[in-house]
Amino acid sequence: MTKARHFFVIAGEPSGDRLGAALMVGLSSMAEVTFQGVGGPLMEARGLKSQFPMEELSVMGIAEVLPKYFHLKRRIAEVAAAALASGADAMITIDSPDFCLRVAAIVKTARPAFKTIHYVAPSVWAWRPGRAAKMARVIDHVLALLPFEPPFMTAAGMTCDFVGHPVVSEALASAEERAAFAGKGPLILALPGSRRGEVARLAPVLGQVLERIKAQHPDARVVLPTVRGVAELVQSLTADWPIKPQIVQDSALKRGAFAAADVAIAASGTVSLELAANGCPMVIAYDMHPITLWLMRRAALIDTVTLVNLVSETRVVPEFIGAACRADLIAPKVLEILGQGAPGQVAAMEVTMQRLGRGSDPGLRAAQSVLAALEARS
Repeated sequence: MTKARHFFVIAGEPSGDRLGAALMVGLSSMAEVTFQGVGGPLMEARGLKSQFPMEELSVMGIAEVLPKYFHLKRRIAEVAAAALASGADAMITIDSPDFCLRVAAIVKTARPAFKTIHYVAPSVWAWRPGRAAKMARVIDHVLALLPFEPPFMTAAGMTCDFVGHPVVSEALASAEERAAFAGKGPLILALPGSRRGEVARLAPVLGQVLERIKAQHPDARVVLPTVRGVAELVQSLTADWPIKPQIVQDSALKRGAFAAADVAIAASGTVSLELAANGCPMVIAYDMHPITLWLMRRAALIDTVTLVNLVSETRVVPEFIGAACRADLIAPKVLEILGQGAPGQVAAMEVTMQRLGRGSDPGLRAAQSVLAALEARS
């Protein structure tokens, strides 16, 4: 064990909550540690008392943020003040850059020596490459999930370690958990996202896709794993779906569903890696406010938004983004996978998991990187 450490940690959405929880476990195994900050249920289960509900920060897109601008601005100031008053050895911000890096800017301005660590390198290889240099003004050290990211960060003036993606070490379903979803007819995962805006946009489209699937597979079943912050909204928006979904929040049920599903229709994001870990073929569907979509497309440096496609250096996972996020386009691809499988996807998923560090413990590697960064400073 190294000397006792106190960390101020911030996560703003479910994927960050998972990263934060794994990091907290890793740090707790290596040192006497205490935590303060903002996080979700997984981080709270590891001992964090969140300053306010993490779900307040789960907003994405310029147009979506604007109505909540003043509230988020107040929260940024409150969290920065709490970090400065915490006496922490370091502040660890996890993803959610629009919120976290603004907090870091206030903290660094007030106390330049305060060690700042950001978990999840910004995707400067995808769009807005200038973000790395801007981030280097307020962040000292970066924990990268993808193996090709550290050079982008070090070139901007930060230290950076590739620590692996936590999806490679997350528990997979047991035989019993998978058997809970055995039954007649194909099993479809509906994954409309973890943010309210995502769910509101995608749920109607997914309902229309399922109408077409039901016409050819009247015995099809649907499972919809969701998270605390959007569960009630999901319940409301799926009430009139032609196939009534089984909505699950329990982690064992989620694992079983991911393992047993024949195909997934998923929002873009980390969920594609969770599906890859389970070898579940997928179709990516995503829409957002037209202004946000237009701005992102103008800045894009890549031709795919799906991490499996990027990491495996293939384009085997089909995407239906923006104007293409339509049931009449999505449903035929889902039906094709149900009828023929997706061997190309399965091979790409295996490559992806290997490149993301399968066989290692990313939470422990992240903890080692954090403690090494503190030792290097001292």
